[in-house]
Amino acid sequence: MTIAERAVQVELGGWDGLLVPDSQGLLADTYVMLAVAAAATSTVQIGTGVTNPYTRHAAITASAIASVQAVSGGRAVLGVGRGDSSLAHLGYAPASPAYFERFLDRVQAYLRGELVTFEAAAEEGIRPVDDLHLAGSPAESGLLWLDPTLPKVPVDVVATGPKVIRMAAVKAERLTFALGADPERLSWAVDIARKARTEAGLDPDELSFGCYIPFVTHPDADVARSLNAVGVATLARFSVMHGRPAVPVDDASKAELERLAAGYDMKDHGAGAAAHRNVLSQGFADAFGIAGTPDQCVERAIGLEGLGLDRIVVLPALSKEVADLDDVALSRTTMQNEVIPALRG
Repeated sequence: MTIAERAVQVELGGWDGLLVPDSQGLLADTYVMLAVAAAATSTVQIGTGVTNPYTRHAAITASAIASVQAVSGGRAVLGVGRGDSSLAHLGYAPASPAYFERFLDRVQAYLRGELVTFEAAAEEGIRPVDDLHLAGSPAESGLLWLDPTLPKVPVDVVATGPKVIRMAAVKAERLTFALGADPERLSWAVDIARKARTEAGLDPDELSFGCYIPFVTHPDADVARSLNAVGVATLARFSVMHGRPAVPVDDASKAELERLAAGYDMKDHGAGAAAHRNVLSQGFADAFGIAGTPDQCVERAIGLEGLGLDRIVVLPALSKEVADLDDVALSRTTMQNEVIPALRG
C-alpha cells in the first residue's frame, strides 16, 4: 500500500491524524511521504512521529514541516524527540536534554517567522561564511517565504522523563507522553508539565496533552496481545533508555524494564519478529499497552478519561509471521469499525 492510499484509508476511516516516523535507515523520507499524504487528503492532520535534532538542522526541519503545512492547507504537526533509531543507525545516542532544548528554541523561532542568529560554526565543524571575505553575506537566517495566512505549525514534543517533560511544557504547544497506558504514570507526567508551565508564568490549560499507546484490538484477545508485543517493547524501552528507569515504577516493573534494556536489539527496531518482543512478561505488557477484544479495549481507553489528555497516538499491530497479516488487517478494521466509533460516542 502506498502512503497516498494509506492516508486516504486513514481519513475515510475516521482517524484524526497520520504520523510518519523519521528514521532514514528504516523508512523513505518522512517529508516526501507527508507531502504525498497531504495531497491525497483534505481533513486529516499529518505530522512527524517523530523527528530528531541531529539528522536535520533546525532550519531544515522548520522549512520541511512548513512546506507540508503549505501543501496541506494548515494540517501539519511537528512531532520531535531526542532521537532513537534514526540516530542509532548512524552510531549516535539520543541528543542530550541541553542540545534538544537549544534545538526547540531555534525551530520554534523559525516556525514563528523570526530571524535566528547563526550558530557558532565551530560547533558544527564548518568554516563560517565570513572566511570567504564576501562583499556581503547574511547575518541571520529565517524562513522568508512563510505564508502569513497559515497558522504556525504546532510543535509536539514526545517525552518520557521528567527533565524533558518540564522542558517541553514551556517550549511546545503539544506534549505527548511515551509512557504507555498506565493512568497513574500518565497523571504523574501531566502534573509535572502543568506545574512547570505554572512556574514559568504560562497557562497550563493552553498545553495540549497526548500519549503514545501500543493499542491493538482483535476478536481474539490472545491474538491482539501477540500483535501488540513489539509495540509494547518498543515504547517501554524509552522508560529505561539509559539502563535505569526514568519514571516511577515498582520493583517488579523496574526489573522488567532493566531486562528489556539489556535485551533490546536496535537492529530489529520495529520488526514484528524481533526477539525483544518476548522479553517482557504478559502481565507487564497488559498494563503498559492496550490489547484485547473491542469491548476490552474500549473499557481500558475510557479509563484514561479525566487525565486531561486530548489524544491517543496508536502504535498499531505488528505481525511476527507473514501468515499473521490477515490478523493485522482484521485488527485494523476492527479498530476502525468498532473501537473508534465507541470511543467517539
